[in-house]
Amino acid sequence: MESCEPPDPLSWEALANLAAPEPDLVHGPTHARANLRLFGHAEEQVRVTLYRDHHAWCPYCQKVWLWLEERRIPYRIRKVTMFCYGQKERWFTQLVPSGMLPALELDGRLITESDRILEALERAFGSLGPGMQEPRVWQLRQLERLLFRAWCQWLCVPGLGEAAERRARETFDRYAAAMGEAIETGAGPFLLGELSTADLVFVPYVERMNASLAYDKGYLLRQSHPAIDRWFRALEQRPTYLGTQSDFHTHAHDLPPQMGGCHANGSAEQRHLSHRIDQGPWPIVDGNQPDPETSQTEPQQAAAMALARVLKHRPALLQRNPLAQDFDRPLRCALTALISERPCPPPAGSAPALRYLRDRICVPRDMPLHAARRLRGALEQTACLDPTAAALQGPELPRQHRRDQDPLPFLSQQPG
Repeated sequence: MESCEPPDPLSWEALANLAAPEPDLVHGPTHARANLRLFGHAEEQVRVTLYRDHHAWCPYCQKVWLWLEERRIPYRIRKVTMFCYGQKERWFTQLVPSGMLPALELDGRLITESDRILEALERAFGSLGPGMQEPRVWQLRQLERLLFRAWCQWLCVPGLGEAAERRARETFDRYAAAMGEAIETGAGPFLLGELSTADLVFVPYVERMNASLAYDKGYLLRQSHPAIDRWFRALEQRPTYLGTQSDFHTHAHDLPPQMGGCHANGSAEQRHLSHRIDQGPWPIVDGNQPDPETSQTEPQQAAAMALARVLKHRPALLQRNPLAQDFDRPLRCALTALISERPCPPPAGSAPALRYLRDRICVPRDMPLHAARRLRGALEQTACLDPTAAALQGPELPRQHRRDQDPLPFLSQQPG
């Protein structure tokens, strides 16, 4: 006689045997968790220390981070909590009273502001393609500021009526088209042909535009501007960019407190895309449409990579979850589904706790984009099997801050 009891989830020991191995953070591909990068040099040769955010989210940090990775300059990393996520470390405010990120120490000299940092790095190590002060780079830097302003005026102004919404979109489209034209005039897929500092100036905010406009305006940037899509595709061939790339969910929920608010237009497409970004399934488009988040196919180890990250921080994840230690079995059910691709129904009433974790996976701080998709999908699918609370969501994410993402509990229990 067959049993009607749901299958038991895998034990923590069995799960540990299926997790991906720890990557080489010092010598391997670009990685958000690295604290030292050598590129074949001896540690004694390191002249640079980059101070960037724990969250691996700060757009100005991303610009400098990418430059160092592309130029393969050996450097140390010291991580600081952005105020949005928690209390900034006192040692850093003693070093940089303004608390400004990024900061960079070069041969013992402290430099702040991302453009000044890049100019100093160019003087010390040579430029990545044409330098920051060259006229064609300067012109592109001005275009990036115009595009940024148009994005803010569309995204961050509350109460836009239909006509104002249309004008804001048209203005943004005009500057996005100008970026596309600049790409088209180059001899390669990037702004000046080959990847250069000019591209790195655009990367952080164009990545955030791509995410936020999908979430709040129902607008797919890469679909609307094919040249920008080709630019993203070229970036996504580079391990340097993939190591710093975030995803739509992380940006959509971390931008509002940083930008002073992001305002949805309430269109049917906006509601559809924001629901898909939050609750899946992922990718957020159906059929043969190109994925608006990434052109990269899922790596073979995506699920095992996600599993390894959860195992690393299991004590903190249990401590911070609304169910606390009672979250142990629901979490193992989700991880069993993640790694075995077989359903594992959770205990009754655990769906909100599973979705609490689903909503707080951060890319690239916690794991890369595809690993995060796999884990979010497993948590959501497991929550849907809750026999009593399958439709219940977790607590709403805050929009004034992201103190729910405070890194301190994770750093104090298991650094990395």
